[in-house]
Parts: sequence; C-alpha cells; structure tokens
Amino acid sequence: MKKLNFKTLLLLMVCWASGLHSAVAQEMKPEETEDWSRKPEMVQLEGKNQLPSDAIVLFSKNNLDQWHAEDGSAAKWKVKGSMFQVTPKTGLIITNNSFGDCQLHIEWNSPKEDVKAGLKSQGCGNSGIFLMGKYEVQVLNSYENETYYNGQASSIYKQHIPLVNASMKPGEWQSYDIIFTAPVFEGEGETAKLVSPAYATVLHNGVLVQNHVELKGPTEYIGIPKYTWHPAKQPISLQDHGNRVSYRNIWIRNL
Repeated sequence: MKKLNFKTLLLLMVCWASGLHSAVAQEMKPEETEDWSRKPEMVQLEGKNQLPSDAIVLFSKNNLDQWHAEDGSAAKWKVKGSMFQVTPKTGLIITNNSFGDCQLHIEWNSPKEDVKAGLKSQGCGNSGIFLMGKYEVQVLNSYENETYYNGQASSIYKQHIPLVNASMKPGEWQSYDIIFTAPVFEGEGETAKLVSPAYATVLHNGVLVQNHVELKGPTEYIGIPKYTWHPAKQPISLQDHGNRVSYRNIWIRNL
C-alpha cells in the first residue's frame, strides 16, 4: 500500500472534520442556537444632543449641582449657561455620585487665550478627566502644540499614547466618548489582590484613539503606576490645572 504524505493526510483530516461538522449542523434546528435569555432594554436618543434615555446628566446648563469642591463645598467653577469653565486656583471638582464601569460623554474647549499668551506644552489648555478620581484621560491643547506624547490630548496620562492626534483648534468644541472598565479586587485594604486591571476605550471627536487599553494603575505625574485597593465605585473629577478650559454636555451611563 502506498504511504500517504503529510499534505494528503492533512487534507483528508480537514475533509473529514468538515463533513462531520456539516452532518451535525444538518441534525440541528435553527432555534437551538437562538438566545432568548436577556431582552435588551429599549433606549431612546433624545434632544438635539442625542442623549440616551438611560443616561445620567452630569451637566446640561445653568448649574453645577451634580458637582462639589474638594472640601465638600459647592463647586466654584464659573457657569455660563450651557457651559462651565475652570476657575484657576479653586481646585478640582468632583461628582456627588460614584461610578464604576461606565460610558462617559464629555465635551470640552481649549481656550484661545492660552495660545495668544504664548503658553506651550503642558501649560496650554491643560485639564483632565479622572475616572474614579484616579485614572486620567488628558485634556490639553494638542493642535500644533508639541509635548510628550503620552501626555497629549486623549492620552491615558503617562501610560498610553493615543493612536492618532484628532485634536481641533483652540476655541473649537471637542468631544470624548470614554468606555471605562473599573479594576476588580479580591478582598479589601492592604491585603487586597488585583483580580482584573482597569481598561479604557476613548473616541476623540468620534475617532478611536485608545482601543481597550489596559491601565497599569492610577495615573501618576512622577513614578511608576501601581494598583492599590479602592471601592468598586468612586466619583469622577475634573482637574484645575490653571487654564480656563470649558466643559459642556456631560452625561454618563452605568454599564
């Protein structure tokens, strides 16, 4: 009997497996692979901003009632109708409520005044969005403003460089859509162990710039990030970095 070479044998095995699969598929009914276990809830898109009906509005206009200052007092940033602006040297502002896994939409505007004043790099249009108060998506004027790349707009600060620079000119409104998966810990306190790290996906002005990147820990200005235990849900904060960055149309969905 003639011996079969490897390629012929492999081809016969593939054909046999394919035939077996076809036979099994023919024996099954279409409804056997239908999943009726969870009916997706209906979400409507409402208003001119296409706000999802299950979203929590963190700012729409006229007040900062959903936010407070670091000392627990009322937020001191300046509200101007449908937008609000950082008031330098008043400190960051913090949401009253806490969040874990979420989808966050936020729009921001880097001031033209910073460019006119000759401010550059990290001094030009700097602010930041801190998920859980710890994990920063950078806000910065990155239109013709060079800085270290893991510190430019839409970077996960000092951890992940954006895939592309989707920045618009200062004075033009920009948007972030952030999908955040919170870290998971086993236990609490100093003995807690990290089970799963945080992940983030970011779209900057509708362009994917962070694709489900793994966070190495809380974002740090100096030093290497390292996870330490914290509650499963924590507030979001916006940074006062001394620049009059403006924000508007902020909403969040719990995932």
